[in-house]
Amino acid sequence: MAWIVLMEDDAATRTLVSSVLRKDGHEVAQAENGRAGLLLCAGRRPDLVISDVQMPEMNGFDMLAQLRQTPELAATPVILLTSLQERAHMRIGMTSGADDYITKPFRPGELRDAVSAQLNKRQVQANLQALAIESAVQHALVEQRHELARLYETRLAHELSERWPTGAGGTGDERFDSATVLFVDIPRYAEVAQKLEPNELAELVKKFYGSANDAAHLFGARHMQFIGEGLLAVFCDDNNTRTVNHGLRAARTALGLVEAGRGIAKLLESNYPGRSLPPFSVNVALNSGPVTLTLLQDGLHGGEQKLPVGDVVSTTMALQRQAQGLGWPAVVSVTTLRMVTGAVRTERRALLELPGRGQPVDAAELVGLAPPAGEEE
Repeated sequence: MAWIVLMEDDAATRTLVSSVLRKDGHEVAQAENGRAGLLLCAGRRPDLVISDVQMPEMNGFDMLAQLRQTPELAATPVILLTSLQERAHMRIGMTSGADDYITKPFRPGELRDAVSAQLNKRQVQANLQALAIESAVQHALVEQRHELARLYETRLAHELSERWPTGAGGTGDERFDSATVLFVDIPRYAEVAQKLEPNELAELVKKFYGSANDAAHLFGARHMQFIGEGLLAVFCDDNNTRTVNHGLRAARTALGLVEAGRGIAKLLESNYPGRSLPPFSVNVALNSGPVTLTLLQDGLHGGEQKLPVGDVVSTTMALQRQAQGLGWPAVVSVTTLRMVTGAVRTERRALLELPGRGQPVDAAELVGLAPPAGEEE
């Protein structure tokens, strides 16, 4: 149970938020503005602060600034409540020290997810440190361009071969209530291909997608397949990966792929000077939710294959295209981000309009892993 301070001038919203949190077993103290809320915090340090942006006497931003300037309260996680009409407030809030925000109107489930993410920060960081192959992976992410597979193959090959699914089990669809989908693509692949000889292009593809395959394999992807020049991977929780959730394993894979892309870019510059090659880069997207691996039968040629389907899959691929336009090497939906809060670092955050979707998708730029507890940057 956590002690939460709620600052909100609207009585109906206060009642809704308080009832949801108390139903989950939390203790909630209420204030009608930021000034009164800070007095509550001064009397007893809260585990979490939830604050509206627009309030009389002291608004959410002023409250946040004063909270961060108070040493005993500075580390308190803060969730801001804002509306879709206040997107500028959203950006200001995230850059001024808020840990998360929720747009009004919101569903109780969304509130619960945001609150749980902040309250579980320490546990997530503990899980990050508990990863059995931590030291090898940290080195691999930095040195990926120097043949990632060679780094861990001799030490982990037996473990990975046992963990990797053979497809010999069930013959039906596999449904996961919660999984993380990763999609990585080379946005300027066609331009690069025009400048390289076929054997040179083949070597490039082998290097990058070999590293991509190895990284996804290493972090326990349940399924992988190529879609055009892109690679799609599905991560879910199982007995072999219970120490680290699928969102975190996918996030670490994404960061490894971004680093591998940078290594390929340097390799191209070194090997083909004067070719005027377009800049080589990759874009990765992560999104979480229910996913089905549906079994497809080839009635003409025989054989079968599994295909990931669901809104989460299509949204992930659309997010990857948006990341390309925004110049974000890696984009993560807030659904995934709340699974890894405390374990990763993000920068820019935005509500992204995706083709075919009535509501924008809340997403952030993934830039790195958070330092272990006690080693803040």
